[in-house]
Amino acid sequence: MNYVAIDTSGKHLTLIVKKGESIYEYFDPDCGVHHSVRVMEELEKLLVKADFKPADADFYAVCVGAGSFTGIRIGLSTAKAMAFATNKPLLGITSFDTAAYNTDRKKVLSVIDAGHNGYYVCAYVDKKAEKAEFVKGEDLARFTGYRFVSGEKINGVNTAVVSVKDGLIKAVEDKKDLASMDINAVSPLYLRKSQAEEGR
Repeated sequence: MNYVAIDTSGKHLTLIVKKGESIYEYFDPDCGVHHSVRVMEELEKLLVKADFKPADADFYAVCVGAGSFTGIRIGLSTAKAMAFATNKPLLGITSFDTAAYNTDRKKVLSVIDAGHNGYYVCAYVDKKAEKAEFVKGEDLARFTGYRFVSGEKINGVNTAVVSVKDGLIKAVEDKKDLASMDINAVSPLYLRKSQAEEGR
């Protein structure tokens, strides 16, 4: 199985190239606002390292959110362009998957810090996602019985920090059969309005 996976949904930048049984990885935990500059630059280096041409991919995968509005758009546009250019299927993976798939707990709540005491959350039972939503800090208490997981430490919230890079690989390989030739069906997961929209 060959694929390319891209995650620019948060501060981190994750790139995966899977070639047969070999996995080539790039992970920057704090890419900040530089995704637009770094994603293709680092992906090209990874493809060269793996001796992998874009057309070698069986499919492309991309993290669709929730998370950074700009980051999500950068990753999605990059993956769509590559899938379109090579006529390959596209698979959407959520940011929640990248945390939830990297734990053995039966019931987990994948948590992403949205800032200003707000959080994007999605509950999972046996790796099956329930409703994703935006909640305020005080609402986290209603998720009793769930182990909170996140890709980074969140101040004031007791979460187990897990590798979103490893979680991306696990989620892609579990959901690979959902990759679709209808690349327009893969769309951003926005759970609230952007700050610009809220300020109108």
